[in-house]
Amino acid sequence: MTLALTLMIRDEADILPEWLDYHIAQGIDVFVVTDNGSTDGTREILEEFARTSSAIVDLRHDPVHRKQQSETVTRMAREAYTVHGADWVVNADADEFLMARDRRLTLRDVFSRLDPAVRAFVVPVVNMVGPLAEEGGGLERLIWRDERSAGELAAIGLISHPSGNAIHVGDAEVSVVQGNHLVTLAQGAVPDEALALEVLHFPWRSWRQYAHRVEIAGVAYESNPDVNPSPNHHGMRDFRRLRAGTLKAYWSLRGVTTAEAEAGSFRRDDSLPRFFETIDRGASTTDVLVSPSEVAGLQGAGHGLVERDDAVARLTAVEEAQSENVRLLEATIGRMAGRVAALEGLANDRERELTGLRSRRAIRYADKIGARARAVRNALGR
Repeated sequence: MTLALTLMIRDEADILPEWLDYHIAQGIDVFVVTDNGSTDGTREILEEFARTSSAIVDLRHDPVHRKQQSETVTRMAREAYTVHGADWVVNADADEFLMARDRRLTLRDVFSRLDPAVRAFVVPVVNMVGPLAEEGGGLERLIWRDERSAGELAAIGLISHPSGNAIHVGDAEVSVVQGNHLVTLAQGAVPDEALALEVLHFPWRSWRQYAHRVEIAGVAYESNPDVNPSPNHHGMRDFRRLRAGTLKAYWSLRGVTTAEAEAGSFRRDDSLPRFFETIDRGASTTDVLVSPSEVAGLQGAGHGLVERDDAVARLTAVEEAQSENVRLLEATIGRMAGRVAALEGLANDRERELTGLRSRRAIRYADKIGARARAVRNALGR
């Protein structure tokens, strides 16, 4: 069995060495990687990995920044099969670690045991959180699974938990949707629950990393007129916040201290740090934590901003409802005006018909009088 992984990456040097070592240890045979014009050392890490890895590394370079992920990943996914003979293809991001829920199993264990009737399936994605840091990869720090409810997420300015990721068999015609959430292959059979997979996701590793990521993603979206994200798209919302100078306050609400995590809607999961211990892999970067006083100030501002957003959203909803009511009333008035006009037209038609009928009756009556007069004259003439 050949297990391939695709990756489109830009500026993820703070976590990339661990990500590569993890997936090698999990049994990935082929890495098809596109570096999207990195400037932080990511490209050099990938080039060294390509030179020294025991796996096949198909390293590509694409410096264009126009949010062309779907097109690029689709090409990589297809060529993982057509060029490298992949039986299974995992399309991933560098902040995502795919693993078996049964931590005793590796990825190779899982994929080698899947029913051949399985062709594609979606795995859940879990955000990992912990104390806030100015910089650093944070894999040993971010050990809490974020299980906050929709209401709790809304209270910190988030819309929802992340969507799942699609995994699929090798196929020459597959297409991968933006974000790796869907593929154009029928699912086939459902994977056995004992072989279930999940993704541990590390999107908020540090302020430096997140601010940079939001900036480059927002600029890329702006540079591509063919991609139109929703106004509520999480990346574009944070891009607007970054430009407004408020993003760090919102970002601060996504982190938790150990005490907050133990008391809240979080569950400890240090399986990734423990896995790295088994392969003798230490962190490649050093975490620089945000001071407690700065966290307190940022979170106070963040909660104020979220409350403001909620108030604006409520007012907007009222205005939209009023606008919709006005639209419906105008539409009703328009329909009534049309009906009145139709009735007026019908009345006018009836009036014309009546006038015509009266005229015809008068003519017939006059004809009768004339006929009688002629008859009288004829009689007298005799």
